[in-house]
Amino acid sequence: MRKILDEYMTKGKILIVDDDADIRDVLRLLLEKDGYEIVEASNGEDAISLIDSSFQCMILDVMMPKKDGIATCIDIRKQYHIPILFLTAKATEYDKYIGLSMGGDDYLAKPFSSMELLARVGALVRRYTEYHEPVMQSNQEIILKDVVVDKATSRVSKDGEEIILTNIEYSILLLLLEHPNKIFSIQNIYESVWNEEYDYLMNSTVMVHIKNLRKKLGDDVKHPKYIKNIWGRGYCLAN
Repeated sequence: MRKILDEYMTKGKILIVDDDADIRDVLRLLLEKDGYEIVEASNGEDAISLIDSSFQCMILDVMMPKKDGIATCIDIRKQYHIPILFLTAKATEYDKYIGLSMGGDDYLAKPFSSMELLARVGALVRRYTEYHEPVMQSNQEIILKDVVVDKATSRVSKDGEEIILTNIEYSILLLLLEHPNKIFSIQNIYESVWNEEYDYLMNSTVMVHIKNLRKKLGDDVKHPKYIKNIWGRGYCLAN
């Protein structure tokens, strides 16, 4: 009975994927102490075989044998949209751009601060949980031209076809939809969606997520139909 109660009281279930056993041990100890249930995998292929809808987050190393983190992320995104935090020694702006463009939600460089890791994981899990909480109201649709957002199911569709968004992409879209007349700076978006204090180093992260969102909506940057970039000010809904 105690084991069952403990499982229900965890903050969430996290899959750690890293070929370095020492890194996995450090992550497991940190996250278990913070109240998470942990499952480990030493490579991308094992991660794909383990992943299911019971997880709230994945911490994924980029450089691994058999199947690297980017390829693993691409395969997982075909079926699941749980938050993915890339944890890697490759931390250039280009590396971050590739990771986020391929479906990652956040990026943390090694060596990492334990406090920053816990903060980032906590934010990802919190957003994912809120994203999947059932909404009691029966009519929670927001319509933008041919795009429909059903807040009751967190489903986004265009011309009746579902658009699969990551949690952050969905949160950015919902933020803009719920404030149709407001221009959001990158700082506004970061603090609202990530719920963290703004750091200018996160500018490229926000911009990549917006780029991915616009691509999935089929938006034309030169002639935007959904999301418009106001030069020097930020982003807003297109009229």
